[in-house]
Amino acid sequence: MARIEQRLAALGLVLPPTVTPPPGVVLPFQFIRIVGRRALISGHGPLNADGTIAAPLGKLGRELSVEQGYTAARLAGLAMLGSLQRALGDLDRITAWTRVFGMVASAPGFDKQPAVINGFSDLILELFGPDIGAHSRSAVGMAELPFNIPVEIEGEVEFDA
Repeated sequence: MARIEQRLAALGLVLPPTVTPPPGVVLPFQFIRIVGRRALISGHGPLNADGTIAAPLGKLGRELSVEQGYTAARLAGLAMLGSLQRALGDLDRITAWTRVFGMVASAPGFDKQPAVINGFSDLILELFGPDIGAHSRSAVGMAELPFNIPVEIEGEVEFDA
């Protein structure tokens, strides 16, 4: 078993399948776009283990607490890792997490977006370690996110060919 898969299993974490969008929704883009040795990662939201959109939904600072947002960001990370595994075949091929852009659905006055996106960053660092897992990052507030999800995260990795 590959190193990252072993860490996921040891933590009791499961990578979900591709998102099951709401009825009537078409997603006309690639979740992972390979360009040379880079994987450009489209925005991912929090998913349940079966690929459905994970609850709770809503905005941080109104319907959700920072802790719930942190968990949502972690679930978005697992969704992203599932997409990467399907695209690359093996997460151990990742040699560097380069860039992460975290978007948080925020109620007026909510300013703890970095604490929410830490759920994603902590997961990546826990799985990949400080050398491969280190990444540049933005964490910003958004008025609305698709399907009322609380968090959407996109990024980029480098990998071995």
